[in-house]
Amino acid sequence: MKRIQRLLAIVLSVSVLNVSALQTANAALVSTEEAARLASASQTESGHARLAAALARDDVRAELLRQGVDPTLAQERIAALTDAEATRLADQIDSAPAGGIIGAILLVFFVLLFTDILGLTKVFPFTRSIR
Repeated sequence: MKRIQRLLAIVLSVSVLNVSALQTANAALVSTEEAARLASASQTESGHARLAAALARDDVRAELLRQGVDPTLAQERIAALTDAEATRLADQIDSAPAGGIIGAILLVFFVLLFTDILGLTKVFPFTRSIR
């Protein structure tokens, strides 16, 4: 019986890990004109311009100051990048996931919840051990 419970715990833990890694995507219809406008706008805007626009945001400047980085020094470093480096960095920033910490928090919560239910830990007072 313990062997079945241990196997079930492993299977449930792996499935929770897989579910927490999934991300949803939303799709909508885009007109041809809008797609062409977006494509031409992204081609004409250089990586330097995209990075400068991101650095001009107040929340980005506040985070830079919080991390101990001078925004004028960051602007100088952006200006020193080549076009290819600036475009690559801007593309990495654009493709970076936002809010990734929520998935990690949920993962830790579910792992602790399952270990509580299995009786291996006692973190949450609202769980009952199966032992």
